[in-house]
Amino acid sequence: MADGGFVRLPDGSVVVALAVPRPDASGRTVRVLVHAANRPRALTRLRNLGLRAVYLRGNAAPPTPDEISAVLHHPEGVVWRSAPCGLTESWHPMTALFRSAPTLAS
Repeated sequence: MADGGFVRLPDGSVVVALAVPRPDASGRTVRVLVHAANRPRALTRLRNLGLRAVYLRGNAAPPTPDEISAVLHHPEGVVWRSAPCGLTESWHPMTALFRSAPTLAS
């Protein structure tokens, strides 16, 4: 993965942020945020959603406080938006990412 990182929250859970290629093969990148009990579980959640080749190496781009708030307030705990993002773009649920990509390449 190009950019990614994590933050451990006071309750012991983590928020992981990753930059992944968009599944529709458009060549663009999206920033995905996941809230989970630990880092391996966060990556497993993304793999189960169809993003097969996700890895977190290092902590070069941890989530910002605004990103942490966004994922904590989402009912599913997984959100995304385009990277680099515009100032007015909001966070989207993961189902919106896969609507334009009916098949995913591994």
